[in-house]
Amino acid sequence: MHLSAFLHDRCVLKKIVEKCHSTLEMNEKLVQSTGNGLQSSIPKLNVAVIGAGLVGSLAALNFARKGYEVDLYEYRQDIRTAELVQGRSINLALSQRGRKALAEVGLEDEVLSTAIPMRGRMLHDVKGNTSIVLYDPCTKQCLYSVGRKHLNEVLLNAGEKFPNIHHHFEHKLSSVNFNEGSMRFKRPFQEDAEAKADLIVGCDGAFSAVRQQMIKKYGFNFSQEYIEHGYLELCIPAKNNEFQMPANYLHIWPRDTFMMIALPNQDKSFTVTLSMPFKVFADIKTPKDLLEFFIKYYIDALPLLGEEKLIKDFFKSKPQYLLSIKCNPYHFESKAVLLGDAAHAMVPYYGQGMNAGMEDCSLLFSIISQTEITLDKALLQFTESRWRDAHAICDLAMYNYVEMRDLTKRVTFKCRKFLDTTLFRFFPTIWVPLYNSVSFTSMPYNKCIANRKWQDKILRNIFYTILSGALVTATALYVTNL
Repeated sequence: MHLSAFLHDRCVLKKIVEKCHSTLEMNEKLVQSTGNGLQSSIPKLNVAVIGAGLVGSLAALNFARKGYEVDLYEYRQDIRTAELVQGRSINLALSQRGRKALAEVGLEDEVLSTAIPMRGRMLHDVKGNTSIVLYDPCTKQCLYSVGRKHLNEVLLNAGEKFPNIHHHFEHKLSSVNFNEGSMRFKRPFQEDAEAKADLIVGCDGAFSAVRQQMIKKYGFNFSQEYIEHGYLELCIPAKNNEFQMPANYLHIWPRDTFMMIALPNQDKSFTVTLSMPFKVFADIKTPKDLLEFFIKYYIDALPLLGEEKLIKDFFKSKPQYLLSIKCNPYHFESKAVLLGDAAHAMVPYYGQGMNAGMEDCSLLFSIISQTEITLDKALLQFTESRWRDAHAICDLAMYNYVEMRDLTKRVTFKCRKFLDTTLFRFFPTIWVPLYNSVSFTSMPYNKCIANRKWQDKILRNIFYTILSGALVTATALYVTNL
């Protein structure tokens, strides 16, 4: 044997040994990371996660940490290397539910290190005057503006550290047989790929291919609703490498039937979302129409956007549709389960789409981690524990659009906000305002609504009591003076 060949073989052998040692160390960490030290009765399965977005990559991490073999499939290119990233780029508002889910996989601190805190809403009226409505004046909690692409990259990079996560990009699911656990994927410029899994996890968004297959199963209920409003994304660029508006707020321009919002970015720009009825978009046909519209409704935003950039951004694409999706159940036997938008897509106006999807992961894995539970029972328990809350946040998201575009500028809204804040300050464990319970706690969404109804009833009774007392007093004074 030549010396060079011997050295080469020795080097290869050394790398193999190091790889095995690394895998053993990782497996030890996987066992240690199961939490309470109790072993789930669910065997370690081969799991296919469809969709490598925020919820899919988080789900893959959770499965991998528990020792499952995970294949993560995504129809797009790897966003970390792609020059042009397809899909939505609307910024995200990270709140308590999402933070909790990220903390469970050890990523909360990394994400928050680059996130921008938003302490409240800054409202812009038609004259350009501003007012501030803090989210939580009592305990100073806030939302965090995070970039979708950056957060997705953090999750994917974390997944690369696990030898039992296998990434498959540019794999578009075309068919699935749940009973056999078989899947077929289309690949660009290649033959279709086939794969099998014990559990198929649909995290492939509002137009989920996994859900489309589940719809064919008996007993699967599904509904979708497109709203009459669309959205268009604009941008307020940085100026001299600084923000052009105060950075630590969600900026809102409420205009009755439409609105504009802006979230801060790490590069000192603002991502601006213009939401309007499609018929209003259709009436803006020329650059002149557009500038007149902004002069009338968004006079203070026009110089920040810049006329040339506004015209370019507005006319380069068409307004996008928004829809709300509800379905039930979220699983099929022990073969498949839906998470995130695949299970409950919602309009983005409560900032809970991502947070609710991440909370799905928290709930599912808390159930899977139980002892003495089988996979089919775990998935059934997940559906039964989740569907009412998911439907509730879909409804709340619809309501919050009305609140943001119209109610926030009304005196009644400001009075209610003052009352809620005052009562919350004195009775923090009893009186939790609706927005606080949704955004800053893990209270089930359905309970948040029930809590609000209880508060409404209390305030109505107080109002009627005061009104009745005032009428009685006025009547008594009138009779006395006769």
